[in-house]
Amino acid sequence: MSAPKMEAPKEPLPAHTTSPNASDWELPQEGTSKPTRRWLGTTALGWTIADRFDRVLPPHKRYLGRSRRTFVIALVALLLILLALVVGLAVGLTNKSGPRNLPLPSGAETYTGDLTYYDPALGACGIESSASQDVVAVSHFTFDAVQVGGNPNTNVLCGKKIRAQRKYNGETVSVDLTVVDRCTGCKATDIDVSPSAFDKLAHRDLGRVPVTWAWLEQDS
Repeated sequence: MSAPKMEAPKEPLPAHTTSPNASDWELPQEGTSKPTRRWLGTTALGWTIADRFDRVLPPHKRYLGRSRRTFVIALVALLLILLALVVGLAVGLTNKSGPRNLPLPSGAETYTGDLTYYDPALGACGIESSASQDVVAVSHFTFDAVQVGGNPNTNVLCGKKIRAQRKYNGETVSVDLTVVDRCTGCKATDIDVSPSAFDKLAHRDLGRVPVTWAWLEQDS
């Protein structure tokens, strides 16, 4: 009676999978039982980090149909893009908050900006004005900085005086102006005045000229 036939032992399965045909695993190349970790150095800390990284992202597994290396590069690139978007958003929000050192009537400073003109009517202060009056609209940055509540008519800048000054026809000319409005297109130190006030400081055809101005004391 012949002895029973012994079956040859099966080749052991790869350490990282339970199925040799799994589609999301890559078989290691012959002779490379463990991935090279030169990028982390040969210190104990480097090997510890590498081992933990391999446990989280096994080196021969496929991620979204890509190798681990390609997947990690794409993930890092995505994180950098998100970081850039966050930084850009933060910068944008900072710029929207308006410029610092606003020309508020808290001292005797003199400011330089652009002088333009517009046809006044019913302004943000709730005051009806005409083109023949010496009135001014200050920058929305300045106006909004001191606004309390939702009614712009109660803004503390309404009715305040500023003195605008510049060289015109070889002479230094100045005009006292009353704040009646808010200029949405003005930078912090720009002022927008009535046509009659502009005519006293510059030729109207110029449209926009540099001007120096300062707040006047309320009782002046």
